[in-house]
Amino acid sequence: MNKAKRKRLESKGWKVGTVQDFLKLSDEEAAYVEIKLTLAKNIQKRRRALRLTQTELAKRLKSSQSRIAKMEAGDPSVSVDLLVRSLIALGASKQSLQRYLPS
Repeated sequence: MNKAKRKRLESKGWKVGTVQDFLKLSDEEAAYVEIKLTLAKNIQKRRRALRLTQTELAKRLKSSQSRIAKMEAGDPSVSVDLLVRSLIALGASKQSLQRYLPS
């Protein structure tokens, strides 16, 4: 957000901060959320690069299309384990998985 917009919002009584501040997340919790969202985004990116539909990916993973949609949307009910296994099924290497982790 640019400084002018921030100043304008604050002058009208709005509080401006980060998602981490708003949700009162610890650094560890914020990192976990960021990792999950990065994994989810990359599942969709890899699926599209392979020109697969959600249904086709679901068949590969022995899952459902709705579960794939939840995975790609970063739904909290989806485990990190499932996200990682899905990326591996889409051909992700160990090196590419490491890039998804904060340094």
